[in-house]
Amino acid sequence: MTFFDLEQPEHAYMFAFLQADGHLTEQSRNRGRLSVELSARDAPVLEEFQRLCPYNSTIRYRTRTTNFKADHTSVLWTVHAREFREELRALGLPAGRKSEIVAPPDVPFSERDYLRGLIDADGSVGRTSQDLPFVSLTTRSDALAVFTVDYADRLCGARRKLTRNKRDDIYNILFLNEAGTALATDLYYPGCLALPRKAAGADRARTWVRPPTMKFATPRRSWTPEEDEVILTAPTMEGASERLGRTLKSCKIRHWRLVGPKRPRVFPQH
Repeated sequence: MTFFDLEQPEHAYMFAFLQADGHLTEQSRNRGRLSVELSARDAPVLEEFQRLCPYNSTIRYRTRTTNFKADHTSVLWTVHAREFREELRALGLPAGRKSEIVAPPDVPFSERDYLRGLIDADGSVGRTSQDLPFVSLTTRSDALAVFTVDYADRLCGARRKLTRNKRDDIYNILFLNEAGTALATDLYYPGCLALPRKAAGADRARTWVRPPTMKFATPRRSWTPEEDEVILTAPTMEGASERLGRTLKSCKIRHWRLVGPKRPRVFPQH
């Protein structure tokens, strides 16, 4: 029996959520399990997964002390059915460590529901402390990062340059202001399957309107190799600025980054 039809919104969301927050284990003699553990406040989404899944599964709660909180209560959903596990693997959920190798499925799938599943599991949506709307995703996967920025670019022209942060070697992808509002509105549509708290955050994000006094950020203009050559060969930075149509300050900063600061010569002592 085949369960997943990833062109169905609930199935696409569920599969993405399992890719991000699920844990698939395999043992000898075809034994194993798929498990997802969340904070007890997020139990409704696991209850919906249990309703959607055609195989026997269990939901249980446990309370324990973690590094972050004493008496933390979590909810755990578990499925042992071999057919279910095999289908998950075939679609792209490997057993064991997976954070760097998971990728969007190769079969047709509902993209916005899939992305919402990723954000519910490993992202955030709402308003910042400065009351700005945002949608964000944290991932180690190159493929998921590329999919996310490509989707946002196609939706609202929000282009992002992908770089891993130096501390954790992960992607922290952030969409603010109009891009955050557009994504929240598109992904968290009325009646969609979502974590209640994330859906509430999306409601806050989608109602934002740019204040009349808030200026638009000037799009960054990347430096090209040809422009770098002008910076390095121009007799003066004033001349480079006029030739390139860039500010004198930006030309000076670029020159400094290309050649480094001029250091005073140190003569040997005799």
